[in-house]
Amino acid sequence: MTAHIRPLTLLAIVLTATLGSRQAAAQQTMEVSQSELIRTLLPTVVNITSTVAATTQSGVAPAANADASRSKPLFGSGFVIDPSGLIATNEHVLTGAYQIKVTFSDGQTASAKLVAAAPMIDIAVIRVDTQHPLEAVHWGDSDTLQIGDPVIAIGYPLGVGMSVSAGIVSALNRHIEKSEFDNYIQTDAAINRGNSGGPLFNRAGELIGMNTALISPTRGSAGLGFAQPSNDVKFVTERLIHHDWIRPGWAGCAVEDLTPELAHALGMQSPKGSIVAALSDGGPAAAAGLEVGDVVLRFGDRTPRDSRELMRLIAMATVDQAVPVTVLRDGRERIFPVTIKLWPASAQEIAARSTLAAAPTLTIPADLGLSLDAIRPAVREKYGLDIAQVGVVITGIAAGTDAATRGLAVGDVILRVQREQVRTPQQVQAQVDAARTHHQQYVAALVLKKAQDTPDPVWIPLRVSPP
Repeated sequence: MTAHIRPLTLLAIVLTATLGSRQAAAQQTMEVSQSELIRTLLPTVVNITSTVAATTQSGVAPAANADASRSKPLFGSGFVIDPSGLIATNEHVLTGAYQIKVTFSDGQTASAKLVAAAPMIDIAVIRVDTQHPLEAVHWGDSDTLQIGDPVIAIGYPLGVGMSVSAGIVSALNRHIEKSEFDNYIQTDAAINRGNSGGPLFNRAGELIGMNTALISPTRGSAGLGFAQPSNDVKFVTERLIHHDWIRPGWAGCAVEDLTPELAHALGMQSPKGSIVAALSDGGPAAAAGLEVGDVVLRFGDRTPRDSRELMRLIAMATVDQAVPVTVLRDGRERIFPVTIKLWPASAQEIAARSTLAAAPTLTIPADLGLSLDAIRPAVREKYGLDIAQVGVVITGIAAGTDAATRGLAVGDVILRVQREQVRTPQQVQAQVDAARTHHQQYVAALVLKKAQDTPDPVWIPLRVSPP
């Protein structure tokens, strides 16, 4: 049977094919543009390795990788905010750190110094000395974000290296119980431990957030990642760079969100504003005439959405400047000029935010703090070694020694020191002594780990002389 195609049907087929090819071409162009954009963003993102003496974690898990059992590296991410070498990251990436190393996207590394940190809002600035200007991020306006906007997260999750993930803005102004200033961007772009301090970009390549936290029933991403808005990050980092701390404004009042029930109790038709719960004696708010039970409706020309936004406005206000605060009291609106003061932090508290932790004192004994034994039948049986295994087994590691920080464990077998195969503790010591004679700081030990991910031995540097 011969098929008859009507002219309009034929036209529809032609148009469909043409539009389909154009759509495919447009899709390909968009994908190429996105890959090119990401390529230009990679040099602005860094991996941060902080050497810490101890770490603890509680509450909502920060998107960093930590182990509280012993001193070891703490991994996180960061991004360049000034070509001179200034880098922003999360404060919790540096908690307890006495040494900071930065690795760039091209593999180059540099030591970093802490400029200042703001623990209360989990932001820090570090500096690296470079021989050339760095690629810095371009700041975006996080206030323009909308739910559903596409975003790109770049960082160093779970120790696998630089990774890029994409998603959308899932929610705005999230409160995840980390501070009274919480204003998180929620995203389903994959954020894992190690992404902390890394950037969240919009599709224009502008920085619109700092990846900070995740909520997950496991240790991996569950699509609930949280980033601090770029406008907040920019404000804080500029204060840290110029003042060594954020110099937050202070009004001397505690406020909380007005619930529908509280609004009803106060005779209000809708729960708008923040109710004053406490006032500091002699504080700016009390001095201006505010009272407990007042409902704050406006701060200057801004109408805060909730108590957290009000606290952010106070913190960002100019110190010693009077701000008209509109409150609702007994059904009437009243305006009080509140002169914002500097948040009353102690000098010691301020100084602590611009210094790293003291480096632990590690000893380097003549035997490096290692108790060793040749692999005899009894030793072979005790440590479950293979019948053909050769080398020198570690039977003890002295606490407080440099060797104790190198990841060695009782039952590990040293196969070689430098290039020499070893079978007795004396041969290990001879290589250590030779290294000291030649004024070396390290020897390289080839070690077969008792607990290992692969069956292959690994090279481990052991310090034999003080730095």
